[in-house]
Amino acid sequence: MATAGPTRLRLALVNDYEVVVRGLAHMLERFEDIEIVELDSNTDVVEPVDVALYDTFAQAEGDAPEVTALVDNPRVRHVVVYSWNVDGALQRRTLDAGVSGYLAKSMTSDELAEALRDVAKGRTLELDEVEARPVPEPAEGDWPGREQGLTARESEVLALITQGFSNNDIAAQTHLSINSVKTYIRHAYHKIGATSRSRAVLWGIDNGFRPDTLRVRRGGS
Repeated sequence: MATAGPTRLRLALVNDYEVVVRGLAHMLERFEDIEIVELDSNTDVVEPVDVALYDTFAQAEGDAPEVTALVDNPRVRHVVVYSWNVDGALQRRTLDAGVSGYLAKSMTSDELAEALRDVAKGRTLELDEVEARPVPEPAEGDWPGREQGLTARESEVLALITQGFSNNDIAAQTHLSINSVKTYIRHAYHKIGATSRSRAVLWGIDNGFRPDTLRVRRGGS
């Protein structure tokens, strides 16, 4: 009788920006035991998966209804939130809502893959268990504007501006201080040559800072 091969972890990557989910896919594609089933931009997970990895880039945080909907999706066994926000109260609310893991974007691809395997086996992971680093930037991955020299945080703030968020709205969603938000805006404007919010929005629209609306299937376009 033939011996069954090793079980592969079926993974969905969830964020409203195609470049972000494709960047995550690139991080994880070398791990043969992880099968990336869906790259979901602005759509629900429709294939059965072991883990749905929710990237918070320019999205609601882990305690939001969007994440609760993933937890309630019968096709998803476990939900993991992938964020650079290490606020302990936010993490606790997220885990209390049924999320199985809260992981820091400072993790390397090896650390992320291992954490996803642990979650798929039934473990609940908190940041103190995966050694969250105090660096508020992802170690790997991709984001809009990276080629133009924008950091991940500058890119996220610019994406939220392009979506129409005010500075106060951005501070509330990202859990940043208003002064930090203004600093990221100033640095981003300098890098893209914008002299006003309206020009920044137009630049964002022209350079992929509006959320995508099409499902991106693995290997598709």
